[in-house]
Amino acid sequence: MNTSRLLLLACVTMVAGCSGTGIKPIPAVATVDLPRFMGDWYVIANIPSFPERDAYAAVESYALRPDGRVQTTFRYRKGSFTAPIKTMHPIGTVRPRSGNAIWGMQFIWPIKAEYVIVYLAPDYSQTIIGRSDRDYAWVMARTPTISDADYQANLQRLRALGYSLENVRKVPQLESTTGNR
Repeated sequence: MNTSRLLLLACVTMVAGCSGTGIKPIPAVATVDLPRFMGDWYVIANIPSFPERDAYAAVESYALRPDGRVQTTFRYRKGSFTAPIKTMHPIGTVRPRSGNAIWGMQFIWPIKAEYVIVYLAPDYSQTIIGRSDRDYAWVMARTPTISDADYQANLQRLRALGYSLENVRKVPQLESTTGNR
């Protein structure tokens, strides 16, 4: 057996072994009105993935595609408000029978990352996206800033979901939305 086949077998074995790790699935909201959820969401805070570690003016935009999947555009500036805009374009696939609250977010084929809407304000003004591994999270709003009371309430929601708050990063946002495009 050549080295690449051994490596592939080792990876498949590791992934298969992860299914019984005892990680408690993160609870999703009961239902999401997908058309209402579409549009721009400013990233207020996150437990960042690698590309987001020094993000400024981060905005996640969603648009329903004709095939029912969600076209996503993630825009941000790396390191400062004056840095060039960077973008990523993952595709979200809504899990059937999840109330539209659990998605697979695909950045690279064939891997889909878990994306769970764990909190959604009744007026769709704020949301929290989480993962069962409690490794990444995103607090987002329709506006570039939220009140300190709302921010603290969202942090408490994350804590109640089993997240450690030590790696939460408040994402710098411009007060005006004109600098984010």
